[in-house]
Amino acid sequence: AEPTPPPGAGPSRSRSPAIRRTSSHRLLQFSQELKAGVSRAKQISQDLTKRFTRTQSRAALAEPPQPPPAAHPPSGIESALAARAERRQRAQLDRTKSTAQRAIKGLRFISGNTKASNNAWIEVQRNFDRLALDGRLSRADFPQCIGMMESKEFAMELFDTLCRRRQMQSDHINREELREIWSQITDNSFDSRLQIFFDMVDKDADGHITEAEVKEIIMLSASANKLARLKEQAEEYAALIMEELDPEGLGYIELWQLETLLLQKDTYVNYSQALSYTSQALSQNLAGLRHKSPIRKMSSKLSYYLEDNWKRLWVLALWIGIMAGLFIWKFIQYRNRYVFSVMGYCVTIAKGAAETLKLNMALILLPVCRNTITWLRNTRAARALPFDDNINFHKTIAAAIVVGVILHAGNHLACDFPRLIDSSDETYAPLRQYFGETKPTYLALVRGVEGVTGVIMVVCMLIAFTLATRWFRRSLVKLPKPFDKLTGFNAFWYSHHLFIIVYISLVIHGERLYLILDWYKRTTWMYLAVPVGLYVGERTLRFFRSGSYSVRILKVAIYPGNVLTLQMSKPPTFRYKSGQYMFVQCPAVSPFEWHPFSITSAPGDDFLSIHVRQLGDWTRELKRVFSAACEPPMNGKSGLLRADENTKKTFPKLLIDGPYGSPAQDYSKYDVLLLVGLGIGATPFISILKDLINNIIKMEEEDEASTDLYPPIGPSKASVDLDTLMRITSKPKRVFKTTNAYFYWVTREQGSFDWFKGIMNEIAELDQRVTIS
Repeated sequence: AEPTPPPGAGPSRSRSPAIRRTSSHRLLQFSQELKAGVSRAKQISQDLTKRFTRTQSRAALAEPPQPPPAAHPPSGIESALAARAERRQRAQLDRTKSTAQRAIKGLRFISGNTKASNNAWIEVQRNFDRLALDGRLSRADFPQCIGMMESKEFAMELFDTLCRRRQMQSDHINREELREIWSQITDNSFDSRLQIFFDMVDKDADGHITEAEVKEIIMLSASANKLARLKEQAEEYAALIMEELDPEGLGYIELWQLETLLLQKDTYVNYSQALSYTSQALSQNLAGLRHKSPIRKMSSKLSYYLEDNWKRLWVLALWIGIMAGLFIWKFIQYRNRYVFSVMGYCVTIAKGAAETLKLNMALILLPVCRNTITWLRNTRAARALPFDDNINFHKTIAAAIVVGVILHAGNHLACDFPRLIDSSDETYAPLRQYFGETKPTYLALVRGVEGVTGVIMVVCMLIAFTLATRWFRRSLVKLPKPFDKLTGFNAFWYSHHLFIIVYISLVIHGERLYLILDWYKRTTWMYLAVPVGLYVGERTLRFFRSGSYSVRILKVAIYPGNVLTLQMSKPPTFRYKSGQYMFVQCPAVSPFEWHPFSITSAPGDDFLSIHVRQLGDWTRELKRVFSAACEPPMNGKSGLLRADENTKKTFPKLLIDGPYGSPAQDYSKYDVLLLVGLGIGATPFISILKDLINNIIKMEEEDEASTDLYPPIGPSKASVDLDTLMRITSKPKRVFKTTNAYFYWVTREQGSFDWFKGIMNEIAELDQRVTIS
């Protein structure tokens, strides 16, 4: 039997290197979870490393403990203390700005969502007045007072720690004491947060942290960060921490070790694994790259930039060149006309801007012709045109339209009209054919057809442009009722339909132009004919196609994080690629609104599925109407609301339209995939992962089938089987380029992983070749 380790000794030192490497890497995983995504990369340069001297108070706290008095102190304890003291002297803490900031992020859970601002303290005072009826706030009400109700257990532990530091025995505090505690909680300095963290762990205030105390703080921090699975493994992680930070086997760790771990995690933790030859060679190559001259660095950056953006650059250059050409053409044209002597450069600039407006009002419709773009993605045009940037190009054109409107309308209203009105009768005489026998007044010019249509267009475009900005579309602007209806996706959606009025006014405005008499010189309709016709055709196609796609709701589930999953029947003619999206309309919510959602089912599935997260008014209402059709969990077995087609309640009707192309649909062109998803943004990758596995399995089955079809060709059957063999060998072999996929999914809460739990389990079961990691 193995000898029992002496009391107080650390974990067994007889572990194999492989086990220690595994433990160290698991410790690293814990450190990442605890520090909420702190970077694992080592510091390339430590030129800014600074030594520092601790204050006397902290030095006293971190001073190595003296062995307990005994008649015969064991020599092992003395050697362990000496080894730790020597290791402490060797520890060189990096307190550069970047390192300290990362360490502070690792301790940010201490203050939760609290903010060190006057407004925040005012809110805390209001909560204190409401909760502390007798002028004293109880421990139970402390989390609600400081706004940490989601981490109530952690907040009360924080209360106990700060009261213990002040040697307060009562479970109630007054306003002054709350103010002092609040200032400590909202102190974002590394030293303050580290001391609070250490005090929370060190319950007996002896300056030592034992394994039991480490386990308790892991459970508290897991609760504060909503890491349910980490809570379940708290004991295991506590043992790993003690094994790594307490190699001497003293049974406790000290403040300086915790500080070193947070500031220099990668240099302090011994991963017990030497670099491979490949890693060493790569490090040497990277070291050589760091000594490039400034010119070489600049040329490299320029080369990479051109390689990544050459499609965007040539399209933008062509577009700007065409606008410049049209502007110069009109500028020169009116520079050589008589009207220039009356209105000067104002009219040349206004007319030049008007010509660019015609072009841009036509082009702005093309990036939102989604069916056309989806079709073009599959042609050779995709090699030269950046279809992935269609919405960005749409926004860029909108910005150019704003500039054009300012130049055109501004010069007309502020310069051209006043100069025309102030002109003499002799100067005005050649212009009577355009403005009438009598010189018009300023009001007459504005009230004319040209002026009225121009004002209507400017007002409509101003409304649509404002409500389409990020602040209004995402409800970042908080307006009082009833003006709050002007924010959100609904306001953006409906205001954008003012373009119908804009284009009607634009055609009328273009047909009643001043200074032009010949109809063929009024070219507005020529610019608009093809783009408007194409866009109207697309909207008509959507109307009829959505009616032909009949879908039936098969399953509904509502997951933590306000995520609604809809599984519906797949129309026979609905064919799509992984990574594409479709538009969904629910008449029970709104008979006019269509919203895009990534398709999370694979093309090989016999159903369609989408995952919808509640982010706005429309998605909130959609979740409500489907929640009403779901049945509550039976016997409290699950907290999820679920329903299927066998449910007695009737599901709301859904209409779909699509599919539409997206950048992710071309994943099969690449050998290795790196998929990075944030929250609900991982939806297109779920379809890709499932489709990837389905394609690999299908390819393997085809290979096996083709092998079975080759019959043995003997002398007597050679002539008979020759035709069969030729048909088999002439059939093109299915080739799937992608060999590996790496999927990284980052969420705020661990409960979010339940969104795709069933799909991911299915993928893991089918992935026998470990293609996905």
